[in-house]
Amino acid sequence: MYTFLVAVMLMGLVKKGSVRDYWTTDPMLQTPFFQTLFSQDRFLVLLRALHFVNNATANLADPLHKIRNVLSSLTRAFGRVFVPHKDLCIGESLMAWKGRLAFRRYVPSKHHRFGVKFFVLCDCLTGYVQDLIISTDTNTDIKHVEGLGISGSVVITLLQPYLRKGHTVFVDSWYSSPTLFQYLLRANTGACGMVRSKRKGMPIFKKKLSKGEVEFQTNGEIMAVKWHDKRHVHILSTVHTSTMSDTGKLDYVTGERKMMPDCVLEYNKKMGAGNKVDIQNTFVECARKSLKWYKKLFFHLIDIALFNGHVVHRQVTGQVISYQQYRVNLIRQILEDHHTPRRPSTGGRPASDNPLRLTGRHFPSDVPQTNSQGKNTRRHCKT
Repeated sequence: MYTFLVAVMLMGLVKKGSVRDYWTTDPMLQTPFFQTLFSQDRFLVLLRALHFVNNATANLADPLHKIRNVLSSLTRAFGRVFVPHKDLCIGESLMAWKGRLAFRRYVPSKHHRFGVKFFVLCDCLTGYVQDLIISTDTNTDIKHVEGLGISGSVVITLLQPYLRKGHTVFVDSWYSSPTLFQYLLRANTGACGMVRSKRKGMPIFKKKLSKGEVEFQTNGEIMAVKWHDKRHVHILSTVHTSTMSDTGKLDYVTGERKMMPDCVLEYNKKMGAGNKVDIQNTFVECARKSLKWYKKLFFHLIDIALFNGHVVHRQVTGQVISYQQYRVNLIRQILEDHHTPRRPSTGGRPASDNPLRLTGRHFPSDVPQTNSQGKNTRRHCKT
């Protein structure tokens, strides 16, 4: 199974149109290394039989019961092996899936639009995935908190191990609300995020602001900001003050330096961490098309685990190597520990093999006619 996972990871680095192309003998497309790992039929049998739960004892009420064991063990490991820095962010990720699935989601802002949606908690500095929740119809993994709704409950569920430790979390407008930020403030956790202007508890701002104009309002604990750049932006924060900072850019019309509220500037920097995993795995992902959603989800989780491993490797060793090189080194070490190379089939027997049946009396030969036999010259085969 280690060798099987190696073959899957290597397919993310060596891109081909179909699985069978990895064992092709066409000189233009041939990759002989895969033949040293598995025969084509052996690999396809393992891929077809890949399963993660005993259906007889599985909890069928759980929509994720097909993958629950793998998901739970990985998320526990993510939180155990890495201690996050101060700043965290919560965002959404989408695994492409257009087949029939009860909890398939449509997210128009994502490139694939249709698929399995994840709520992801990331470390802002490194992009490490601390925890994730798969969005399902029944929200089985969300602990509902009264008064916060589903979005606020997602935040509290993901942050549960990190509350009252002085962290700061950055969220987008779907999660942000004065009620949630007040709840986090009581748990000694800072928060900053874009917010919808009509959220319950939001203050009333001027209807229109000129470009570059900003308005601050605060109740002593939470600061609300309305700022106009290309459009109106509303921000909530419990960790910033009403100050403006230089963005390092010039206004191409006036030539003056652009200024921006501190909370907006830091929000733009920190919220991008949630996309690091998707961007990095786009080029080397081992997830492929499959008729079974849980198989593709398994390979997607493997990609996330590999990204986290790269982050931990860099933090522990101090070595700065590319993500692709890290995967190559990991594949090589797994093969050294768990694999014995097989001899590829050559399509025939070795030249030294000279069995008797190829030289004995088993081939047709001409039997001449005799007077005693008449016209019947057949004989019984003698072995």
